[in-house]
Amino acid sequence: VLFFFTADVRVDFRDLVKDLVSVFKMRIELRQIGVRDESRLIGGLSVCGRDCCCHLFTDKPAPVSIMMAKEQNLSLNSAKISGACGRLLCCLAYEYDNYVEEKANYPAEGTRIKIGYELWRVSEVNILSRKILMQDPDGRILYVPFDEIFYNEENEHWEISEEFVKEIFD
Repeated sequence: VLFFFTADVRVDFRDLVKDLVSVFKMRIELRQIGVRDESRLIGGLSVCGRDCCCHLFTDKPAPVSIMMAKEQNLSLNSAKISGACGRLLCCLAYEYDNYVEEKANYPAEGTRIKIGYELWRVSEVNILSRKILMQDPDGRILYVPFDEIFYNEENEHWEISEEFVKEIFD
């Protein structure tokens, strides 16, 4: 018989195991597991309202880092990015590669793009809404849909479509 348990500190159950073996006359094993493994075995609902990803999808959860939350432009509030186990959400790791791949199609934050006669700076890239937040030197803000921005291979820089510029500034 195998028992899994969680505890904040290391626990020595050797005496308990001896007593259980003498009563049940079979091999008894007690195995201490971490909080993430506990959630994986028991399951439950995550903060999104769905079943815990670690319970549904994996045998072994992928390592998750705070950098993954930053890359996905998520709030770094630990209550919002922590799962039922108290650790970072497993889904941050599952979605991370897709974010990195998609972000390669967008200009990097800090990139300067000429709009009209001024250089605007990319302040934020939102992959989910497919919008880029631009800011001019005076602090004016402009949201540019992803469909209106492109990389000019010949000139090796990002550009905004002329139609969008005319629509905004005329």
